[in-house]
Amino acid sequence: MKIIDQNRAPLFEAMKEYHKRNVVPFDVPGHKHGIGIREMTDYFGKTMLELDVNAMKCLDNICNPIGVIKEAEDLAAKAYGAEHAFFLVNGTTSGVQAMIMSVCEPGDKIILPRNAHKSAVTALILSGAVPIYIQPEVNEDLGIAMGVSVKEIEKTIEEHHDARAIFLINPTYYGATSDLKSIVRIAHENEMAVLVDEAHGAHMKFHDELPIEAMDAGADMCAVSTHKTGGSLTQSSLLLLREGLVDAKTVKTTLNLTQTTSASYLLMGSLDVARKQLATRGKEMLERVLELSRWARYEINKIEGLYAFGKELVGSPGVFNFDETKLGVNVRSLGITGFEAYDILRDEYNIQVELADMYNVLAIVSLGDTKESLTALVEALKDISIKHRENEEIKLTKGILKNPEVIVSPRDAYYSRKKIVRLEDAVGEVSGESIMAYPPGIPVVTPGERISKEMIEYVKALKEEKSLLQGTEDPYVEYIKVLGV
Repeated sequence: MKIIDQNRAPLFEAMKEYHKRNVVPFDVPGHKHGIGIREMTDYFGKTMLELDVNAMKCLDNICNPIGVIKEAEDLAAKAYGAEHAFFLVNGTTSGVQAMIMSVCEPGDKIILPRNAHKSAVTALILSGAVPIYIQPEVNEDLGIAMGVSVKEIEKTIEEHHDARAIFLINPTYYGATSDLKSIVRIAHENEMAVLVDEAHGAHMKFHDELPIEAMDAGADMCAVSTHKTGGSLTQSSLLLLREGLVDAKTVKTTLNLTQTTSASYLLMGSLDVARKQLATRGKEMLERVLELSRWARYEINKIEGLYAFGKELVGSPGVFNFDETKLGVNVRSLGITGFEAYDILRDEYNIQVELADMYNVLAIVSLGDTKESLTALVEALKDISIKHRENEEIKLTKGILKNPEVIVSPRDAYYSRKKIVRLEDAVGEVSGESIMAYPPGIPVVTPGERISKEMIEYVKALKEEKSLLQGTEDPYVEYIKVLGV
């Protein structure tokens, strides 16, 4: 029987062994261990550039791993309670795309919440699947979407019993989770696969006071952004699989449709080390993360005009559980928007938070945080509450956008003939492209949806707040492509 030793990091160990040999390189990359790009070598360090290497026998190959990458993936699968794990070097985006493409053929229905990340929309275009949107619960006071209710899932399954899969988010960007275990049970009773975007939940498996992770809840597949909260390098993620409704060979083939054949060993090595750390020290490290997050939340809630929301939301619509490492701060009572607070924190206090919306800013508390970093945030927010208080609290002119009218599938819209119109003239048209603020990357409109007046007003409000918009060919979002000639 194969011994599973989570203290090992087989890929990283092989990389270090390769480095010790001081190989003379006549393969790619062309910088040849950093010699050919001295400016980067001098700044980042010789060792890093010497380990930016290409696939070779001793280091295995991501497209068909049979050596140290396979060993490292097997350890990751075991750590997360999955049967298979696949290393990803194009972020969780590639994992979401692979999940949907592995399960859905053109024309198949997939049930998903409309607050899904843009990667789910691109997966619909690539797969040809047809979205059946479920409305996530909305907290109007916070101005954000939460999870989906079991009742809404049951209703949607009854209306669309021929759907192939359900796609869920665990947790949402702000930390809310749905009753994933119950939803998985209901889906499997109806022979539907459950696919989970766990971009913000890489850490949740490793502490029992955090919400349940997708594999433990019985999901068939989940894509995990190890780089977000698990400690690996940006762009590195994991795709986890429980075999049964989905075949591992199909997933591997699907990944290889879009995955690079020149995967970064720095990224893959970081996945190996991050998994080792989480598996062996995750509980103690996350204990400290939770202590810091709870302390900061308590201190922020003593500041007049601010509300750091947390576990008290559990039991409210769309919040079955809550990830306390997500430190969302509602600033509306100060009379400023979250976008304004985001800019003030960055420009005046040198603090970079994860994202902002009309009402809130979100700080991610993770493995690298310290009491000093959280203290800096708390003190900055205290100062902001004094210096930037306005007379009236912010009120959204429009609430959270509800599920749109889908006229054609995203794939059909993407390949349809289009014309360009001014944004304000697009009411009633069928969109040929997406518009979203990034982060969080949740589209306001996607290809194939009827453009409403509310959508356009929301986009204009985002533009006024100088939010970073993307998705349209026009970089300034003055124009949008719609279906027609």
